[in-house]
Amino acid sequence: MADIMAGPQAKDRKTKELLRTFWLQVSNIPGGQKIKRCLQCGTCTGSCPVSPTMDIMPREVIALFRAGDMESLLKSRTIWICASCYACTVRCPVGIKVTDILYALKRLAMENNLFPARFPVHALSRSFVSLVNFFGRSYEPGLLILFYLRTKPARLLGLLPLAWKLWRHGRISFLPRGIKRKKDLQALLKEAEIMEMIIPWEPEPVPGH
Repeated sequence: MADIMAGPQAKDRKTKELLRTFWLQVSNIPGGQKIKRCLQCGTCTGSCPVSPTMDIMPREVIALFRAGDMESLLKSRTIWICASCYACTVRCPVGIKVTDILYALKRLAMENNLFPARFPVHALSRSFVSLVNFFGRSYEPGLLILFYLRTKPARLLGLLPLAWKLWRHGRISFLPRGIKRKKDLQALLKEAEIMEMIIPWEPEPVPGH
């Protein structure tokens, strides 16, 4: 790892720790160390269907990692925009698993509370994970409430008429339904966190429970 952290940006303690944690996660991906073989050919960027909406192209992600600029990576929109189509991974001439690398960056961003400004998709992700951990399944009204409480609480009032119409026509339920053996699922998720070397966070409390 010494050759990757040799850049001048990697000298401060925080960046070194981010690089170390990220490299551990990448090393846990089968073939993850191929990231060092990147040719900077741009095939991943040219193959990505959502690259026009990214602020850092997939090719640049690996270049910034090599330069040690982890904070720019973790605060970018790119890691949240990825559509998980795996076109970049399939077409990479040296077999780099670009999609899995972006997932590792996303996990590291959540662990360190580093998010892009004015781009609340991370709030949606956290809300969804909290609900699945709590109920064992998605709960759309709760997802909407948690998301807007984190981003724009005042907009919730404007959505009440629509929620009322949807409820009257049986399109949504205000009462969430859990799953059987929910504790088994939570134990499985916790084990997955350990296996993938993710720093686990506690599920956030759901209003009314």
